[in-house]
Amino acid sequence: MRVTARVPGTCEKEMYIMGKTILDYDTVALDDADSALVIIDQTKLPERIELLRLHTAEEIWNAIYLLQVRGAPAIGVAAGYGIYLLAKEIETDDFDEFYKQFCTYKTYLDSSRPTAVNLSWALNRMEQVALRAGKEEHCAVAQVKEILKQESIAIQQEDIAICKAIGEHGLSLVKPGDGILTHCNAGKLAASRYGTATAPIYLGQERGYGFHVFADETRPLLQGARLTAFELQSAGVDVTLICDNMSGMVMKQGKVQAVFVGCDRVAANGDTANKIGTSVVATVAKRYGVPFYVCAPTSTIDWNTPTGADIVIEERKPEEVTEMWYASRMAPEGVKVFNPAFDVTDAELITGIVTEYGVARYPYTESLQQIRQQMQSESK
Repeated sequence: MRVTARVPGTCEKEMYIMGKTILDYDTVALDDADSALVIIDQTKLPERIELLRLHTAEEIWNAIYLLQVRGAPAIGVAAGYGIYLLAKEIETDDFDEFYKQFCTYKTYLDSSRPTAVNLSWALNRMEQVALRAGKEEHCAVAQVKEILKQESIAIQQEDIAICKAIGEHGLSLVKPGDGILTHCNAGKLAASRYGTATAPIYLGQERGYGFHVFADETRPLLQGARLTAFELQSAGVDVTLICDNMSGMVMKQGKVQAVFVGCDRVAANGDTANKIGTSVVATVAKRYGVPFYVCAPTSTIDWNTPTGADIVIEERKPEEVTEMWYASRMAPEGVKVFNPAFDVTDAELITGIVTEYGVARYPYTESLQQIRQQMQSESK
């Protein structure tokens, strides 16, 4: 059963009450006939599955900023579809004027999340496609819009193929029956399908590997509890939810044979920015000799950022720590709060960076460049 409602001044909502699981819905989808970007509202999970239909630049910006859509690959797909839909509504036949308005929308959307590189990557890719079509190929604006549509679809289709390839490479690093720990949500809900860090888990589930997964709850926004545990349980995976500060115990007890996490940005030297707490997991894994793998599509690698020290870390509202998820406030009024959304894991703590082209190993200044050369060779 589906209930649809729209409150004046807000995006349209579709609430699915019964009959399907979270796996039956696309995290991000395009409804071109309605000129809508359709997303699962991840802030409502796991209590209910609610789809949002976004039509305006403000609605798309808010959805990204408020984490209604989140996860680097999913943000990239949303950005591609979002900028296409906004470009579609630009009313002019003059390409220069079209491009001017396009860039205004692009800059606005790009300001919604500073750390996830896939946002700017997708928007820049769409801009280059528009420029090539309009300036070099002298296409009419209507043709440019159609080309943008096809490119946005290609971004999502590539994401599906990339995540599956990451899953295949990741699966080669573990064996049936292994215990796997993951942090935050780098699953289906963070991508188009499979996810990044969960891709080996999903493929292993399909092939009878019998993994046991430990999902960190991931304070303060609880993406592990609300999202990873929810989607893995829905898929029939043997998953156990643990508090963030329990990871050391399960590793020490020998219950974890590998850690798989996603990331929002990889620096050229292999430092990675991921959800706050990831660097703690990596440090503990190093202490107990557990391999720590970062699953990252090459679109997440920022070749222009030399090290993790150069990555801008987003800081979020204190209320996420003091009030969110609680029936009443859980911290004293006026207490100072430090709430960075991400931290940086140093390259030397990372056993391997799993990309769609294979697994890069330390030193990453060399192995990532080899992957870059492979990318460039295959793109010719």
